[in-house]
Amino acid sequence: MLPYEEEVGQHPSLEDLQEVVVHKKMRPAIKEFWLKHSGLAQICETVEECWDHDAEARLPAGCVEERISQIRRHTTNIAPPTSDMAITVVTNMEPPPKESSV
Repeated sequence: MLPYEEEVGQHPSLEDLQEVVVHKKMRPAIKEFWLKHSGLAQICETVEECWDHDAEARLPAGCVEERISQIRRHTTNIAPPTSDMAITVVTNMEPPPKESSV
């Protein structure tokens, strides 16, 4: 399911989402099985801290970057997740240079 799909359906309007997020102050649900993986549990905790309703209480970007770096260092020593817990890591790496067609 998509975030908020249970509350607003599959094709919500902007107004529907504003009602749920801004007025009702809801956030997407974190899946219980995500919390069983130490790296994902730490990511979920960080995400929840970024969602704080008080802007001053939210984590600054530098702190989020440091936490993700720590999680990455820690989880490289842990066995890969099982097939029911797929993880996608996105980085800001530049693509390799294009090869010449000569």
